[in-house]
Amino acid sequence: MSRVCGADEAGRGPLAGAVFAAAVILDPARAIPGLADSKVLSASRRDELALIIRRDALAWCIAEASVEEIDRLNILHASMLAMSRAIAGLSPAADEALIDGNRVPKGLRIPARAIVKGDATVAEISAASILAKTARDAAMVALDVQFPVYGFARHKGYPTAEHLAAIEAHGVLGEWHRKTFGPVRAWLARQQGQLF
Repeated sequence: MSRVCGADEAGRGPLAGAVFAAAVILDPARAIPGLADSKVLSASRRDELALIIRRDALAWCIAEASVEEIDRLNILHASMLAMSRAIAGLSPAADEALIDGNRVPKGLRIPARAIVKGDATVAEISAASILAKTARDAAMVALDVQFPVYGFARHKGYPTAEHLAAIEAHGVLGEWHRKTFGPVRAWLARQQGQLF
């Protein structure tokens, strides 16, 4: 029987932090009720399901692409890279990949199909979306401990009013803010202008 994995990413829109991806092969003998697009689930339900997926899936892998890779490659290509890494990290390996969205990462060693809104309709992709989202959220909560003035635990790096105000008040975190994203780039340009 062929092993099909679902793959999805989390964190394309934020101004800070890595983009995360996950790939999941579900076990046909261990159905996981309640799988859905991570965006429609509460944080507590996502956390519950993430534990069940990690326990009951046939295989799962979480990977990321760094802020430096996002700025160098652009967010789309960095997201594809993170998904490729997650798929490549599965053990046992998948025979086919179902990718959320309308693009397939280049260079995969297995056949792959893109499925628009797959995170809402394909259980394997839903599971991947939940693992990617919970892993990224946990990383941003950990970053919040290091840099509490930015409020990362609350907004997870997204461009909320609170986050934009924190950038204005405290500046850009060189290693953690995405320098090619509009508000960060604008702040850096203003700083550059003040130097001359």
